[in-house]
Amino acid sequence: MTKKEVKVYDAPTKIQDIEVLNTYQLEKLASDIVPKGGFDYISGGSGDEFTLQRNQTAWQTKGVLPRVLADVEHPDPSTSILGHDIRAPFIMAPIAAHGLAHETKEAGTAKGVAEFGTIMSISAYSGAKFEEIEEGLNGGPRWFQIYMSKDDELNKNIIDEAKADGATAIILTADATLSGNREKDIANKFVYPFGMPIVSRYLTGSGANMSLNNIYAQSKQKITREDVKFLKDYSDLPVLVKGIQSADDALLAIGAGADGIWVSNHGGRQLDGAPGSFETLEGISKVVAGRVPIIFDSGVRRGEHIFKALASGADIVALGRPVLYGLALGGWKGVRSVLEYFDEDLKRVMQLAGTQTIEDIKQAQLFDMK
Repeated sequence: MTKKEVKVYDAPTKIQDIEVLNTYQLEKLASDIVPKGGFDYISGGSGDEFTLQRNQTAWQTKGVLPRVLADVEHPDPSTSILGHDIRAPFIMAPIAAHGLAHETKEAGTAKGVAEFGTIMSISAYSGAKFEEIEEGLNGGPRWFQIYMSKDDELNKNIIDEAKADGATAIILTADATLSGNREKDIANKFVYPFGMPIVSRYLTGSGANMSLNNIYAQSKQKITREDVKFLKDYSDLPVLVKGIQSADDALLAIGAGADGIWVSNHGGRQLDGAPGSFETLEGISKVVAGRVPIIFDSGVRRGEHIFKALASGADIVALGRPVLYGLALGGWKGVRSVLEYFDEDLKRVMQLAGTQTIEDIKQAQLFDMK
């Protein structure tokens, strides 16, 4: 390809506060301004997208019971997780390639997250360098999500950099040892339009113009209990195992030394036909029994969803796609607007459900709507 033929990815550039009626509307608005290949990568799921859709319909299986005479005013959604005090019980989930949504990439997301007052999860498949993300975070808390190399010496090198950058926990994504059947990406012949500086050391290239299948193929596929132990021993940081969808795997991870269980189906992007993430949460919570914190993601779009997840055993919730849609529409200010929306929406639900604090939510009883 000659210089003239090099394709330029035309990411959105605006930085502005945005009005959030709901996050479903944000998805439609973002689809109008994000290039099709990038938008389909962000929004799409695997196969028939059954699990992607199930993440939404699963919320309808449980209801929140309104409570009155509960002596509640100005609910307080603040909480803490692994030593961090955060403004609300949600953080930024680790997502690859924020530059598909906005030219500021992860640095823009990080600034919005820091301005709001919660934790940024940095993906190893970030399109920005640690230093660029730090410019946005400006000292704010961050966790690091690793896609492991097949070479543990390279893993050590990546962990060293993450720790030097200030990471206070390591997220081991265990459910993405290869790419799900993401047919939209295949149809679009989607490749990343920019490099991945954190993992480029173990790729046969920078990551630019590479498909997700190609990148996954160069990372470690065989993830075991020993990897949890290796990450704990080498990093000397809490290790969270992400992608847990069964009680048995939760017990396996805890037995391997995991400091947290991350309930997730990767946003419906991996095994299609898997249950909605929310459907698995209560059973996992029962076997975890408070031994380690539970982080939950996949399909969170409203304050009611956050409330239901906390009432079903989660300690905090991680937000994904809606934040990237906010990034696309308004850069870091759009990210902050989305987080403010979730904060206000959750406080409204807390008030109407008679819950003053996060601990009150955890004691709330949902009712069966099946």
